[in-house]
Amino acid sequence: MGRTSPHLGGVLRFPDGFGWGVATASYQIEGAVREGGRGESIWDRFAHTDGNVLGGDTGDVACDHYHRYRDDVALMAELGVTDYRFSLAWPRLQPDGTGELNPAGLDFYSRLIDELLAADIVPWVTLYHWDLPQRLEDSGGWPERDTAHRFADYATRVHERLADRVQHWSTLNEPWCSAFLGYAEGRHAPGRRDHAAAFRAAHHLLLGHGLAVQGMRANDRDSSFGITLNLYPVDPASDTEQDRDVARRIDGLMNRLFLDPLLRGSYPADVLDDVAPVLDASHLQADDAEIISQPLDFLGVNYYTRHVVTAGPQPRVWTPDQPTSSWVGSADMVQVKRGLPTTDMGWEVDPAGLHEVLTRLHREYGPIPLYVTENGAAYPDGVDSDGQVRDPERVRYLAEHFRAAHQAIADGVDLRGYFVWTLLDNFEWAWGYSKRFGLVHVDYGTQRRTPKDSARWFARTARAGGLDAGEWVR
Repeated sequence: MGRTSPHLGGVLRFPDGFGWGVATASYQIEGAVREGGRGESIWDRFAHTDGNVLGGDTGDVACDHYHRYRDDVALMAELGVTDYRFSLAWPRLQPDGTGELNPAGLDFYSRLIDELLAADIVPWVTLYHWDLPQRLEDSGGWPERDTAHRFADYATRVHERLADRVQHWSTLNEPWCSAFLGYAEGRHAPGRRDHAAAFRAAHHLLLGHGLAVQGMRANDRDSSFGITLNLYPVDPASDTEQDRDVARRIDGLMNRLFLDPLLRGSYPADVLDDVAPVLDASHLQADDAEIISQPLDFLGVNYYTRHVVTAGPQPRVWTPDQPTSSWVGSADMVQVKRGLPTTDMGWEVDPAGLHEVLTRLHREYGPIPLYVTENGAAYPDGVDSDGQVRDPERVRYLAEHFRAAHQAIADGVDLRGYFVWTLLDNFEWAWGYSKRFGLVHVDYGTQRRTPKDSARWFARTARAGGLDAGEWVR
């Protein structure tokens, strides 16, 4: 892959063959939760439990992508999308999490893949984006070792059927969220609050990843296998010993707890010491490290913001953008706001953090091929009286982050593609339909899709192969 040139024809060029993508997730867009033999997922159960999701929203219909996928693929083609990252709903393919694949579910994804290929869009499959079959949760979920084996079986079966048309396979999306938001904080499905269970879940998610890669690679060594992590720079708010130690702990929990076993073959010793008060480590077995550290063909990076943290004692108030901390040592943690612009999620806009994450990976973990598999922003968009959706904040957000990615490539990072989160406004987990991340506005009552200004900006950028060097918005 060629390197970028800093300036060519007024455009900040990305390498030839760079992937210009969008990303989605099954439960957030598909709907049709009771069609085609689909089983119940933990998010079906969680969303239908009072008090779990803002406004009582559910993904029952979502964006109705299950029925409208052809139109959505045509929309991607209009926007110049070259690569599409989407997840498979495990309960649509294995309703109970075990056994033979459901033919109707397999047929849906097969038709979607064919539609993408016909539009000259490269399909990127994510095997797990948080929708565990409820039957497996009833049997203990990710804190149980057996779930890792069930995941590997599911992944291998699906890969056997679709690998003839899909080259790129990501096992898990953001296992930190699955483990800690789902099993420690209870803010995501399945809604449990058990700190020790969360660490067991994290380990079994990674074990499932390794077992799945082994199984799929045995099927076809020509496929490309990776995993997607949500990564953040974590900085101390001051140079005090207490703040630096809190930053070390949070970096360990959010970043190194996953990067080290995947890319170095062992958990970081300081993190194991930190969590010893809540974890006996009896779930770790002798061969697990070798299984987890299967060679990766790529690493997916989801980036949204930076964490700047300070030590307590302060009263703790949980907010959706605040990392778990109090049970990782004795000091409470508070995330410090720095007065930067924020998105509708309350997350500070910090493009330099993306550059920092990418260059850190290259510097500390070696020259693994990287993809930005999610980056985007929620803003309170609406359709104007003339039928347009003007979202200059999102355009500026994306332009600034693309520039950070471009600089990382210039600094030697092997970054090969960028997937904007997300194609469509959709079900934003515990926030329901109150947050809009899409390049395309969705009227949930009519399912009408309206490309925003950011969608047209993305199309120009993708077709030009880079950013206009002189301006962000035309």
